[in-house]
Amino acid sequence: MDQGAAVLGLESSCDETAAAVLRADGSILAEAVLSQLAEHSPYGGVVPEIAARAHLDHLPRLVAQVMAEAGLAYRDLAGVAATAGPGLIGGLIVGSSLGKGIALAHGLPFVAVNHLEAHALTATLPGIVAEPVAFPYLLLLLSGGHCQCVAVEGVGRYRRLGTTLDDAVGEAFDKSAKLLGLPWPGGPALERLAATGDAARVPLPRPLLGRAGCDFSWSGLKTAVAHALARSAGTDRDRADIAAAFQASVAVVLADRARHALDMLPATTALVVAGGVAANQGVRAALAGVAAERGLPLVAPPVRLCTDNAVMVAWAGIERLRLGLTDALGHAPRPRWPLEGMAAA
Repeated sequence: MDQGAAVLGLESSCDETAAAVLRADGSILAEAVLSQLAEHSPYGGVVPEIAARAHLDHLPRLVAQVMAEAGLAYRDLAGVAATAGPGLIGGLIVGSSLGKGIALAHGLPFVAVNHLEAHALTATLPGIVAEPVAFPYLLLLLSGGHCQCVAVEGVGRYRRLGTTLDDAVGEAFDKSAKLLGLPWPGGPALERLAATGDAARVPLPRPLLGRAGCDFSWSGLKTAVAHALARSAGTDRDRADIAAAFQASVAVVLADRARHALDMLPATTALVVAGGVAANQGVRAALAGVAAERGLPLVAPPVRLCTDNAVMVAWAGIERLRLGLTDALGHAPRPRWPLEGMAAA
């Protein structure tokens, strides 16, 4: 694939509507992300029907916007990549259908992108991370829907080393934030509150700390937050201290699980963290400490690319197109699509 070739990426798996155009050398020609925060905030979480309608309303406009900013016509593209799973089925249908339509109308290759693979391959995107990493590397995928330790051995080649036994870590952040009376989305609000608190004042459990393997469990920690609130006077200081204690427990557990996962993947070139929770500075600091202990780089996307975006989708499309991996226009979106089920060259 020529390094000057460009690919259009579309993202619509949950509550961010996004489009981007990237060249095969990793340069970003244009990108746009539209948050649906205002639409979902009154409900305290994502409403699938509202999300799908918002994608339908806004994605065509965002595509036209990024194509104009990139200064390209559709015939100039080397391909179209769209998130096809996992995610909310309504949004996946909207994005995939638009991507397929553009590909069909202009005779372009189509790539059905696995959203998790898009997060996983961000670490290889030139210009986004300081030093793109080589395979294999250890990925901690931390988001509202996923919490996994994954050995990334190549494009389409993934081994899950550990996963959550109950809730995703991002879900634990959001639900704990709700208990603390914070607005949705709860993760960023909890991080801000935690910065004003004293974690040492509130003892909270550190689930599975020191256990063999690298699985996770977060439901008990959420329950402990509820009990700590019930025992407290409910003052602003109490809430800040509980938030700080929650975040500290998460960071310590993630660091511990990362150490165990690194032991399972001795050939790793880097410790990579991706997904929405990767934006949390306390989590980044804890994982940076683990990476330093092992003499490895910690690779994390810029904060703006931790949450759902189309830059990572376009890049995943480029990586797959390089290997000749394309998808038929009949490819069906998949609300569940584990990384282990990916096709490799």
